[in-house]
Amino acid sequence: MSAQSADPTGPSHAAHVMKPGWFTVNVLNRLVAWATRRGVSVWGSRVLAVRGRKSGEWRRTPVNLLTVDGVQYLVAPRGHVQWTHNMRAAGGGQLHLGKRVEEFTAVEVADDAKPALLRAYLKRWKAEVGIFFGGVGPDSSDAELRTVAPKHPVFRITTTGPAGPAA
Repeated sequence: MSAQSADPTGPSHAAHVMKPGWFTVNVLNRLVAWATRRGVSVWGSRVLAVRGRKSGEWRRTPVNLLTVDGVQYLVAPRGHVQWTHNMRAAGGGQLHLGKRVEEFTAVEVADDAKPALLRAYLKRWKAEVGIFFGGVGPDSSDAELRTVAPKHPVFRITTTGPAGPAA
Protein backbone atom coordinates (compact mmCIF):
# COMPACT_ATOMS: atom_id res chain seq x y z
CA MET A 1 0.00 0.00 0.00
CA SER A 2 1.24 3.47 -0.78
CA ALA A 3 2.07 5.88 1.99
CA GLN A 4 -0.37 8.31 0.38
CA SER A 5 -3.44 6.17 0.90
CA ALA A 6 -5.46 6.19 4.08
CA ASP A 7 -5.06 3.51 6.73
CA PRO A 8 -7.13 0.56 5.43
CA THR A 9 -8.05 -0.47 8.94
CA GLY A 10 -9.43 2.94 9.86
CA PRO A 11 -13.12 3.72 10.34
CA SER A 12 -13.64 5.26 6.89
CA HIS A 13 -12.64 1.97 5.27
CA ALA A 14 -14.54 -0.31 7.61
CA ALA A 15 -17.77 1.65 7.19
CA HIS A 16 -18.32 1.20 3.46
CA VAL A 17 -19.60 -2.27 2.65
CA MET A 18 -22.52 -3.03 0.35
CA LYS A 19 -23.59 -6.58 1.05
CA PRO A 20 -24.99 -8.50 -1.91
CA GLY A 21 -28.63 -9.43 -1.95
CA TRP A 22 -30.08 -12.93 -2.06
CA PHE A 23 -30.29 -13.04 -5.87
CA THR A 24 -26.65 -11.99 -6.27
CA VAL A 25 -25.35 -14.50 -3.71
CA ASN A 26 -27.56 -17.45 -4.64
CA VAL A 27 -27.99 -17.02 -8.39
CA LEU A 28 -25.71 -14.51 -10.11
CA ASN A 29 -22.43 -15.17 -8.25
CA ARG A 30 -22.96 -18.91 -8.43
CA LEU A 31 -23.73 -18.78 -12.16
CA VAL A 32 -20.67 -16.64 -12.95
CA ALA A 33 -18.43 -18.78 -10.71
CA TRP A 34 -19.78 -21.96 -12.33
CA ALA A 35 -19.05 -20.66 -15.85
CA THR A 36 -15.64 -19.32 -14.83
CA ARG A 37 -14.65 -22.63 -13.21
CA ARG A 38 -15.43 -24.25 -16.55
CA GLY A 39 -13.15 -21.86 -18.41
CA VAL A 40 -15.78 -19.40 -19.66
CA SER A 41 -14.85 -15.85 -18.71
CA VAL A 42 -17.91 -13.62 -18.46
CA TRP A 43 -16.57 -10.15 -19.38
CA GLY A 44 -13.22 -10.78 -17.69
CA SER A 45 -14.52 -12.84 -14.79
CA ARG A 46 -12.22 -14.94 -12.67
CA VAL A 47 -12.66 -16.78 -9.40
CA LEU A 48 -10.44 -15.14 -6.81
CA ALA A 49 -8.96 -17.43 -4.18
CA VAL A 50 -7.32 -15.74 -1.20
CA ARG A 51 -6.38 -17.13 2.19
CA GLY A 52 -8.59 -16.04 5.09
CA ARG A 53 -6.73 -13.70 7.41
CA LYS A 54 -7.92 -15.54 10.53
CA SER A 55 -8.60 -19.10 9.40
CA GLY A 56 -5.90 -19.52 6.75
CA GLU A 57 -8.53 -21.34 4.66
CA TRP A 58 -8.90 -20.54 0.98
CA ARG A 59 -11.87 -18.23 0.33
CA ARG A 60 -13.33 -17.84 -3.16
CA THR A 61 -15.41 -15.19 -4.84
CA PRO A 62 -16.07 -14.19 -8.45
CA VAL A 63 -14.32 -10.98 -9.50
CA ASN A 64 -13.89 -8.90 -12.65
CA LEU A 65 -10.26 -8.66 -13.77
CA LEU A 66 -9.51 -5.19 -15.11
CA THR A 67 -6.58 -4.63 -17.47
CA VAL A 68 -5.38 -1.07 -18.12
CA ASP A 69 -2.27 -0.44 -20.23
CA GLY A 70 -1.20 -4.06 -19.80
CA VAL A 71 -1.46 -3.94 -15.99
CA GLN A 72 -4.06 -6.02 -14.14
CA TYR A 73 -6.23 -4.80 -11.28
CA LEU A 74 -8.91 -6.09 -8.95
CA VAL A 75 -11.53 -3.53 -7.94
CA ALA A 76 -13.95 -3.99 -5.04
CA PRO A 77 -17.19 -2.35 -6.19
CA ARG A 78 -18.98 -3.27 -2.94
CA GLY A 79 -16.36 -1.60 -0.78
CA HIS A 80 -14.19 -2.98 1.98
CA VAL A 81 -15.56 -6.53 1.93
CA GLN A 82 -14.01 -9.71 3.32
CA TRP A 83 -11.86 -10.48 0.29
CA THR A 84 -10.25 -7.03 0.46
CA HIS A 85 -9.34 -7.49 4.13
CA ASN A 86 -7.97 -10.96 3.34
CA MET A 87 -6.02 -9.59 0.36
CA ARG A 88 -4.34 -6.96 2.52
CA ALA A 89 -3.30 -9.64 5.01
CA ALA A 90 -2.21 -12.23 2.42
CA GLY A 91 -0.58 -9.88 -0.09
CA GLY A 92 -1.81 -11.99 -3.00
CA GLY A 93 -3.72 -15.06 -4.01
CA GLN A 94 -4.84 -17.02 -7.03
CA LEU A 95 -7.02 -16.30 -10.05
CA HIS A 96 -8.91 -19.26 -11.49
CA LEU A 97 -10.30 -19.57 -15.01
CA GLY A 98 -11.28 -23.13 -15.74
CA LYS A 99 -8.28 -25.35 -14.99
CA ARG A 100 -5.90 -22.43 -15.38
CA VAL A 101 -4.74 -21.09 -12.02
CA GLU A 102 -2.37 -18.13 -11.74
CA GLU A 103 -0.71 -17.03 -8.54
CA PHE A 104 -0.27 -13.31 -8.00
CA THR A 105 0.98 -10.71 -5.59
CA ALA A 106 -1.14 -7.65 -4.84
CA VAL A 107 -0.37 -4.06 -3.91
CA GLU A 108 -3.17 -1.70 -2.95
CA VAL A 109 -3.46 1.41 -5.12
CA ALA A 110 -3.46 4.84 -3.45
CA ASP A 111 -6.77 6.74 -3.59
CA ASP A 112 -5.25 9.56 -5.70
CA ALA A 113 -4.26 7.04 -8.38
CA LYS A 114 -7.73 5.45 -8.62
CA PRO A 115 -9.81 7.82 -10.83
CA ALA A 116 -8.56 6.48 -14.18
CA LEU A 117 -8.88 2.90 -12.95
CA LEU A 118 -12.38 3.40 -11.55
CA ARG A 119 -13.37 5.11 -14.83
CA ALA A 120 -12.11 2.13 -16.85
CA TYR A 121 -13.84 -0.32 -14.50
CA LEU A 122 -17.15 1.55 -14.69
CA LYS A 123 -16.88 1.91 -18.46
CA ARG A 124 -16.75 -1.86 -18.75
CA TRP A 125 -19.02 -3.01 -15.90
CA LYS A 126 -21.28 -0.08 -14.98
CA ALA A 127 -24.43 -2.05 -15.85
CA GLU A 128 -23.39 -4.68 -13.32
CA VAL A 129 -21.85 -2.57 -10.54
CA GLY A 130 -22.83 1.06 -11.13
CA ILE A 131 -25.35 1.07 -8.29
CA PHE A 132 -22.50 0.68 -5.77
CA PHE A 133 -20.82 3.91 -6.86
CA GLY A 134 -23.49 6.38 -5.73
CA GLY A 135 -24.24 7.92 -9.11
CA VAL A 136 -20.59 8.22 -10.17
CA GLY A 137 -19.93 6.70 -13.58
CA PRO A 138 -17.37 6.49 -16.36
CA ASP A 139 -18.20 10.00 -17.55
CA SER A 140 -17.79 11.57 -14.10
CA SER A 141 -14.99 14.04 -13.41
CA ASP A 142 -11.74 13.02 -11.76
CA ALA A 143 -12.85 14.97 -8.68
CA GLU A 144 -16.09 12.95 -8.45
CA LEU A 145 -14.19 9.68 -8.90
CA ARG A 146 -11.65 10.79 -6.28
CA THR A 147 -14.53 11.38 -3.85
CA VAL A 148 -15.66 7.74 -4.04
CA ALA A 149 -12.14 6.28 -4.33
CA PRO A 150 -11.68 5.65 -0.56
CA LYS A 151 -14.81 3.48 -0.58
CA HIS A 152 -13.55 1.13 -3.32
CA PRO A 153 -10.28 -0.74 -2.78
CA VAL A 154 -8.20 -1.36 -5.90
CA PHE A 155 -5.29 -3.80 -6.02
CA ARG A 156 -2.61 -3.89 -8.72
CA ILE A 157 -1.80 -7.53 -9.26
CA THR A 158 1.31 -9.12 -10.69
CA THR A 159 1.07 -12.74 -11.71
CA THR A 160 3.94 -14.87 -10.51
CA GLY A 161 3.15 -17.88 -12.69
CA PRO A 162 0.96 -20.93 -12.70
CA ALA A 163 -0.04 -22.21 -9.29
CA GLY A 164 0.68 -25.65 -7.97
CA PRO A 165 -2.34 -27.77 -7.13
CA ALA A 166 -5.53 -25.71 -7.37
CA ALA A 167 -6.71 -24.27 -4.08
